[in-house]
Amino acid sequence: MNSKKQQGDGEKIVAANRKAFHDYFILERLEVGIALVGSEMRPCREGRVTLKDSYAEEIGGQLWLHDMHIGSNPFSNRMDHEPERKRRLLAHKSEIIKWGYKVRTSSMTIVPLKVYFKNGKVKVELGLAKGKAKYDKREALQKKDAKRDAERELGGRY
Repeated sequence: MNSKKQQGDGEKIVAANRKAFHDYFILERLEVGIALVGSEMRPCREGRVTLKDSYAEEIGGQLWLHDMHIGSNPFSNRMDHEPERKRRLLAHKSEIIKWGYKVRTSSMTIVPLKVYFKNGKVKVELGLAKGKAKYDKREALQKKDAKRDAERELGGRY
């Protein structure tokens, strides 16, 4: 059986951090794995994950994700996980060093953009981000509104 796409292949987005695109300029992206405990898998599959106000940082040569909320598992016993514990991200050492250097030397931060399943494994897409000023946010909203209005006008004619 040489089927190209077997069961479990593909991507299923669990959570997306849309606010990150409003608050930051995303300069680079990186796909990393995440180390989870067993009781965290079921809430991930059910989509009970929140990325609001979460960020990643390099500590001792490793990437750690802070403030990502994974809901509790109603079927786990006393061995349940902490919902907002610090979680280790799995990436190549060279990428960790490169991104850690960029964060330390410039005013950048690492924000998670989305959490998704890929081939049965939980992945996190990180973004190397630079903060937007208030006028940048307003300008982006104005462009978005103008684009939406133009599409609405063109859509009505054709």
